[in-house]
Amino acid sequence: MEMKDAGHALRAPSRLHAFNRYEIKYLVDQSVVPALREDFARRLDEDEYSGYGGYAVESVYYDTPALRFYWEKIEGLRFRRKLRVRHYGDSAGLTDETPVFVEIKQRVNRVTQKRRIRVPYGMARRLCDKREMIPHHESQRGFVEEVLGLVGTLDLRAVATTGYQREAFKGRDADVGLRVTMDHRVRGRDRDFELGAAATNRFTVAPHLAVLEVKANERVPYWMTDLTARHGLQVVRISKYCQSIEAFGLAPRSVFHVPEEL
Repeated sequence: MEMKDAGHALRAPSRLHAFNRYEIKYLVDQSVVPALREDFARRLDEDEYSGYGGYAVESVYYDTPALRFYWEKIEGLRFRRKLRVRHYGDSAGLTDETPVFVEIKQRVNRVTQKRRIRVPYGMARRLCDKREMIPHHESQRGFVEEVLGLVGTLDLRAVATTGYQREAFKGRDADVGLRVTMDHRVRGRDRDFELGAAATNRFTVAPHLAVLEVKANERVPYWMTDLTARHGLQVVRISKYCQSIEAFGLAPRSVFHVPEEL
């Protein structure tokens, strides 16, 4: 996932990625995880980036002073979105040249859409924190202008981080397009928003719980819903961003909050 030639990457026309997916989430006790892995191995392939123990994911989320994006999620608006800067992998030693993703994740009715560009971290901060136009390929212009418009018009600023260790799996054969992730040790902070900062994080989901997400382009296969039912998993409406907001007292705990002290 390293970007050896940042300049070349910015010129490449394929740097803007878009995903449309349906998402279902579950909370999983760590005691169930080994059995789930065995079941997944029969139907899914391990993501090429996952490897033993998965990989780290760290994100900085942006919101308005009144937490507009947070409240849109809590109130279940049919159209809502979030802006974040995300890094995959070990963030120790992260520099302004390290590749990250600037992402807009939005929900339109029941479909989750994610659009993103891959840029050096220093450019991501110029765009989202300093609200400056950054160099971009012509194919990225609309996205970059949209981000710049959001941070400027809505007065967005970094408000929370999330971090976790992710195991990822992908569908094979008839299930191409299916993606399953398990996020462990979900934590965050409400200050020191620089990615990779030597800052104190705290668990925002109880450490004995993992967040399982099933993402499909059209529909979740029946065998997957049967599998989750067999393990006694129940669908939850959990947002790792909202968990951080509530865990740090930035908003009252909603009915969707999962007590992190369990």
